[in-house]
Amino acid sequence: MKIAYIATSSIPSSTANSIQVMKVCQALTQLGHEAHLLLPGSGALNWDELTKQYGLTTRFSITRIDSIKVLRRFDFILRALDATKALKVDAVYTRMLWVAVIAQLRRVPVMLELHDVPAGRLGKPLFQRYLSSSSKKLTVLITRALGRVIEKRFALSIPENSIVIAPDGVDDARYQSLPEPPQARAQLGFKEGLTAVYTGGFYKGRGLELLVELAKEFPQVQFLWVGGKPEAVAGWKTVIDNLKLDNIQLTGFIPNEKLPLYQAAGEILLMPFGKSVSGSSGGDTAEVCSPLKMFEYMAAGRAILTSDLPVLREVLNENNALFYAIEDYEDLKAKFTLLLGDAELRNKLASQARTDVAQYTWQERMQKVVKRFIEAS
Repeated sequence: MKIAYIATSSIPSSTANSIQVMKVCQALTQLGHEAHLLLPGSGALNWDELTKQYGLTTRFSITRIDSIKVLRRFDFILRALDATKALKVDAVYTRMLWVAVIAQLRRVPVMLELHDVPAGRLGKPLFQRYLSSSSKKLTVLITRALGRVIEKRFALSIPENSIVIAPDGVDDARYQSLPEPPQARAQLGFKEGLTAVYTGGFYKGRGLELLVELAKEFPQVQFLWVGGKPEAVAGWKTVIDNLKLDNIQLTGFIPNEKLPLYQAAGEILLMPFGKSVSGSSGGDTAEVCSPLKMFEYMAAGRAILTSDLPVLREVLNENNALFYAIEDYEDLKAKFTLLLGDAELRNKLASQARTDVAQYTWQERMQKVVKRFIEAS
């Protein structure tokens, strides 16, 4: 198939949104489809830079289209859809509801991927308009919970035959043959010793304040925080320095290409999500999220310690992760202590996670999506 992905992601950037868009396009290309990514902007992008930033191995077409931000990207949407006509695509893929609705008006088949409830005053009527269209469509939901929340909030029913549940994924090939934690630490120049790793954004609700408390109580453990925007990293560095903690190391942003080695450097991988979770675009995704790091952690083959956020149970279970009660520091400390003292348990959880992640590669994900789209009425 020839598929145009229309997105307003800032590329290159460190946002999960941009990573996900690039991984989807790469997976479609690897599956033999012709993927065209259409973005706002001008000028050519540097593929060497993109390869490092996003850990890409397969090249695909990217076209940047001039737009005026004050027009709320509507000029970009219209120009991008004009471009899809010139490209003679079989379908448009997008995370933008406006793109999907306008594509339908032009009788262009569309795949709409949703990561949250359509927002704004027009969110509900636009989504209703999208659902009622007779044109060929598929709604891609990152979690089953997201579908339930949309139906409840909008008081509507999404036809089961028009959706596919497709959690985020991982480039499993980049996680093959990772070194054991001591060797990974040596390669990265970190001191030797049992290490717990957190990777990802430093946004509100990510539980970093709990990790500070853990570091206080477990001075013998090295805590590695990988990621964060410069201002967030600087803020947490001030907190850590004021507490005189020498067992938390902040790396700042690490290109996706190098991320597997950093995750491999830990015996324990941490996901301390709170009851409310902010993302790069704000809002609260705690009910519906499908975190990229969850799949990366599974692929890394290390023990995962996570808060018991209900939506995570769509992928994780008692056999491939250890859960603690959300925002309950005492329970977190107890479970962390358990993992520290039980290498057999760590290995058991890690091995099962590594096995289970096979169904969550980007290629498996997009193969399922395209197959479902072809079958959709």
